[in-house]
Amino acid sequence: MVCGSLEAYDRFVARYVDVTGVPFLSVDYRLAPEFPGTTLVDDSHIALVWLVDHAEQLGIDADRIAVMGDSGGGGVAAGVAIAARDAGTPLAKQILMNPMLDDRNLEPDAELAPFALWTYDNNYTGWHALLGDDLGTDGVSPLAAPSRLKDFRGLAPAFIDVGEIDIFRDENILYALGLLRAGVSCELYVRAGSLHGFDRLAPEARVAMASWDDRCRAIKAI
Repeated sequence: MVCGSLEAYDRFVARYVDVTGVPFLSVDYRLAPEFPGTTLVDDSHIALVWLVDHAEQLGIDADRIAVMGDSGGGGVAAGVAIAARDAGTPLAKQILMNPMLDDRNLEPDAELAPFALWTYDNNYTGWHALLGDDLGTDGVSPLAAPSRLKDFRGLAPAFIDVGEIDIFRDENILYALGLLRAGVSCELYVRAGSLHGFDRLAPEARVAMASWDDRCRAIKAI
């Protein structure tokens, strides 16, 4: 939500395309704090609408488009899924890796804090950059912080993958429960003993390879 670029993610996107054979469109959405609130999701939803509108021209099946993101980008992807539902934009799936979903997750968990690569201080900094003084208040839009969503009905089916010792673990599990209780299909993985970004830290570890295989399977199944 506050950092990253197309260039930084290009090699990861290229690997997904190489392994799955599924084309990707990377979105250069604007970042907080210069562009706060729902701007990141608004930009990305506009890109999704553009892709749907140009699907035939690009040789794409408009009924088989998904959104995907990790960490802060996973939160943006979840927000885009909500925006797509509300606007009637077709969306086949949301693939979320350790997504950042809840601006209220600021109180350190003593069991998780010692292992946090993305710390609770980082979380405050990121969310405050996005929401400013609205942070933690009732006025936060679920487009910006998807865990604020009350009605999960009609959202695209989800794939959620998170580490067991990631500070986003509980909000990811609760989000999956919200989807499932609303009748939305959700495939949830909580990777044992894994940190935030575990797939980048030790890509040859068994848990990382299992996660990679699962997400590539989810991509190919769209």
